[in-house]
Amino acid sequence: MSMIIPQRVDDLLARGTREVDVGHILGGQIAVALEGELVVNEALGDVTLDQRMHTYSAVKPTVSLTVLELAADGLFDLDAAVASVLPSFAGEGKAAITISQVLLHAGGFPHAPMPHELWADRPGRLERYAAWRTTWEPGTAFEYHASSAHWVLADLITEVTGRHHADVVTERIMEPAGAKRWLAIPHDEQADIVTVEAIGTPPDPGAFREKFGIDMPVTEVTSDALLAFNDPDIRAAGQPGGGGVASAADVALWYQAIMHDDGEILRPEVKLDALTMVRQNHEDWLGVPAERTHAFYLGGDQSSRAARGLGHTVSSRAFGHNGASGQRICADPESGLSIAIMTRGLDLDDMVYNHWGTALSSKAGLLTTPVD
Repeated sequence: MSMIIPQRVDDLLARGTREVDVGHILGGQIAVALEGELVVNEALGDVTLDQRMHTYSAVKPTVSLTVLELAADGLFDLDAAVASVLPSFAGEGKAAITISQVLLHAGGFPHAPMPHELWADRPGRLERYAAWRTTWEPGTAFEYHASSAHWVLADLITEVTGRHHADVVTERIMEPAGAKRWLAIPHDEQADIVTVEAIGTPPDPGAFREKFGIDMPVTEVTSDALLAFNDPDIRAAGQPGGGGVASAADVALWYQAIMHDDGEILRPEVKLDALTMVRQNHEDWLGVPAERTHAFYLGGDQSSRAARGLGHTVSSRAFGHNGASGQRICADPESGLSIAIMTRGLDLDDMVYNHWGTALSSKAGLLTTPVD
């Protein structure tokens, strides 16, 4: 049985306090769980433990796992074309793109736009899919689809169940794990959600080019896009690629439930697929292999774990999915730990929050490691 080392907890919380003191974190929460129980649950800065924050992309696995479960139910095949379920998706040469490719960010439409006014308009979304174009050949690369892929997955869920995707995700993946609803939070249940605020300054393009040897990538994950989640209507829409809302404790315990599930949440074949089977290993824009399953990314090779946002100290079997601007989330079957580090401040400089995020997640991953 793994044991928590008190000095490691002190080191983790001291680093969190330091990041608040220097202004990198306005407020947040650190939660770590082991054997189904919270062993760390601390608030940082101006956030309290009874508040919830935006998970951003860390909600993606809940949608992906729902798709995997529905496929296991026989409602569609993962290798089938998306257009076999959503006919309008076939437009502009997309007829052959498979559901599996969408799950793996290999669909070739990473920047396809879905305007806010369509988030609660399913007929409008279905029409919009027809106009989306690919920017590279599907199946040949990995490029993160920040929101486009999971809109498609959400509408697949609705098409085969006849119900709002967030309701299906909640009933199939969240409630059996003892978790609260993360998506499509009703207006009258939003009072405990903290306001998102931009902090810091954007990175210098020249410094970025000097460090990485390439220009800064163009992305839809802008500060304006992330700050839009302060809007109650957007919180209620259930944006499936980034609209999650939860406390760090909620997230850490959900990962414990998934990690220790014996078939009450996921079918065994779905769990095996989601937690262990790398199906996407093209390199990202930094040359880092994706190490993606159909729902998570894995620790994989030691040299790339921090680049994937999992920290330096987890094992190759660790699985997780981070969220924008500092939401660091994973579980490690080797140590038994699940980790959720969440903040309300959106740092405008990726290099800054990647630095402190990696430091915190690395310290969290050491909680069961004896001090020399």
